[in-house]
Amino acid sequence: MISDQMKLGKERSPHRSLLFATGMKREDMSKPFIGICNSYESFVPGHCHLDKVGEFVKKCVVEAGGVPMEFNTIAVCDGLAMAHPGMKYSLPSRELIADCVETVARAHCFDAMICIPNCDKIVPGMMLGALRVNIPTIFASGGPMAPGKHPVTGKDSDLNTVFEAVGAENAGRITTATLEKIEETSCPGCGSCSGMFTANSMNCLYEALGVALPGNGTILANDPRRLELFRAAAFRAVEIAKAGKPRLRDIVTRDALDNALTLDMAMGGSTNTVLHTLAIAREADIDFSLERMNRISARTPYICKLAPSGHYHISDLDRAGGVMAILKRLPDVLLHRDAMTVSGKRLGALVAEAEVRDSDVIRRALDPYSRDGGLAVLWGNLAEKGAVVKKGGVAPSMMSFTGKAICFNSQEEACEGILGGKVKPGHVVVIRYEGPKGGPGMQEMLAPTSYIIGAGLGSSVALITDGRFSGATHGACVGHISPEAAEGGLIALVEDGDSITIDIPKRSISVALGEDEIARRRAALAPWKPRISGGWLERYARLVGNAATGASLKQ
Repeated sequence: MISDQMKLGKERSPHRSLLFATGMKREDMSKPFIGICNSYESFVPGHCHLDKVGEFVKKCVVEAGGVPMEFNTIAVCDGLAMAHPGMKYSLPSRELIADCVETVARAHCFDAMICIPNCDKIVPGMMLGALRVNIPTIFASGGPMAPGKHPVTGKDSDLNTVFEAVGAENAGRITTATLEKIEETSCPGCGSCSGMFTANSMNCLYEALGVALPGNGTILANDPRRLELFRAAAFRAVEIAKAGKPRLRDIVTRDALDNALTLDMAMGGSTNTVLHTLAIAREADIDFSLERMNRISARTPYICKLAPSGHYHISDLDRAGGVMAILKRLPDVLLHRDAMTVSGKRLGALVAEAEVRDSDVIRRALDPYSRDGGLAVLWGNLAEKGAVVKKGGVAPSMMSFTGKAICFNSQEEACEGILGGKVKPGHVVVIRYEGPKGGPGMQEMLAPTSYIIGAGLGSSVALITDGRFSGATHGACVGHISPEAAEGGLIALVEDGDSITIDIPKRSISVALGEDEIARRRAALAPWKPRISGGWLERYARLVGNAATGASLKQ
């Protein structure tokens, strides 16, 4: 076992002495050491229950014949960090988490690892670090939150409902009292936010990727079945630790990434999945491009539409059969069914065991919401290296749209402008200098997109940005524009009144500018100056790649 290099032999007496100080016994030295990577924080709703989860998993590891060694990572809640400078730290936190996982696992010779993430950047962050260590690893997320209930309509509500209610209250469409009732009822308990937002998207993708057991992405945080999942993950971790396989890179292959992206397109996941999948592929030394993602999208029917694009939530998907049930609906040719999973079974075997229990939540492949996937990559003079749109959340009338640019050089400027009534029907809101370098940190744009929807402008206004979006964003919103403004991308040269065309069916995005005018504006453009001086974000801005690389630090 890997841990033998730290615990066996007389020269390791000092090491054993330190381990005995933690409560270990001599008989533990013959057992596999199982690292339990937990992202507990008391104030993050997706993670506030994970201290209890960690204790339960440790007990299960002991019962299975292993030695649990728990450690923690940080966890940034994107909802709490939204719409203020704290959001600049969200995407960079992915890299800090990766470094921490690599550091602790390497330094302490784990034989296997159980990763307990839940929200946003924690899920891919743990994956990046685990891929570097490449030991047997299983992911067991903390589970999603149940939806709330809207105090007026009685329909299911979620965090996005609250953001959109801010825009509605500002526009005079609801009262302040109603807004307060919505904020009190939309997030009813612990877990990752209840729609197909980034956290739930990634936790679902990990089932198709093969690194998590079925149910990882959909069983609610407070469902007793979640304990069964944790128990199964703990026992499986001890089993693969003793066998020494499969290692993580045995599972995370190009075929497995294809499977994960196929699921992503079939369920219309968050645009952030594109960013994180590119980073995961890069860390695993797998050639995986935006062009490949678009080919997967073109062939994959969109059969499961959850909030914010639809009215169903992750709890409905769980009731309908979960991730494997979505995959069961897809034609055999779309999946690599012989891909190995951490369960020890091939993906095809897990899919065969699934049952579709609601054909409205999970449609048949011959009756899709669209014949292609819920995400799309666009190219054009505004995005020579690509841009991403959640097409499943775009109204049919906005799939092709031409409008006049109204430009903002930060998210804060844009929010002020939208709430101040500057944005009118027919506008394309341009938010720039919010990319990985320019932000720095590539802030999420849930606040401005929600304000547009809340103000009733969702069918007449588009938005483009070199930043990114929350999984809760919907509407004609194009993000990850690359090259970003801070790199001198064309988005930096757009002026108010320029004509911008977004054509999602043709996968294109462009601004109507001639080469001479572009050259004139470029010559007059002042050099970009970093916004942050000192600290982690200055280093991040100096090292990070653009969105087309997954905003990866691995160049």
